[in-house]
Amino acid sequence: MLTLLHTSPVHVPVFDALRDREHPGLEMRHVVHEELLALARSGGPGAADAATAAVLAEVVGEGGATAVLCTCSSIGAAAEAYAARLGVPVLRVDRPMAAAAVAAAPERDTVRIAVVATVDSTFGPTCDLIREEAERAGRPADIRTVLAEGAWKHFEDGDQDGYLDVVARVVDTIIGVDVVVLAQSSMADAAARVVRSHIAVPVLSSPAPGLRAAAAAVPLIPVSPGP
Repeated sequence: MLTLLHTSPVHVPVFDALRDREHPGLEMRHVVHEELLALARSGGPGAADAATAAVLAEVVGEGGATAVLCTCSSIGAAAEAYAARLGVPVLRVDRPMAAAAVAAAPERDTVRIAVVATVDSTFGPTCDLIREEAERAGRPADIRTVLAEGAWKHFEDGDQDGYLDVVARVVDTIIGVDVVVLAQSSMADAAARVVRSHIAVPVLSSPAPGLRAAAAAVPLIPVSPGP
């Protein structure tokens, strides 16, 4: 069974809809731990690592997960790093997006990528991930970070439309890059609201490619032959 580790309940219907549309029949369980993001935001890099490891151990040990997808960019690196100790695949939702961002950039010496986020704690892990994927592809990366000022307040207030509108407006101001990355799963639907009439570049989000990779990582359970 695939278990999704979230730091906000708003992600649950997003991934349920993706499962129904792209992976019908995939057995999926949601676990929400909002305190992990709070730790990452208040304590800086590494502050949530121990708590994330404890949650993962419980998800696999007591919850019976055979694969885990971490949907929070701020704790994704810690979750991924703990996989070897758990003995099951643990994926971060944004790795496929990061690889796609590097691949989508035109063939030139340097990949120019803008990372848009609504909380500062996301920038470090996301930029490190993109650099890792760029190095793997043999391409240097020029990464620009762009904070969607004021968007997070809308998110905390439950105003998803306001949240997405702020993100989309910020994306529309970005120029001089090859790819725009929406760093948090909660931002995914902002891509459809982007006008970008002045420049046509890909605007990438993580939920769909992340769930695709996780679904592929779920071990197949052999079917016993009938009598």
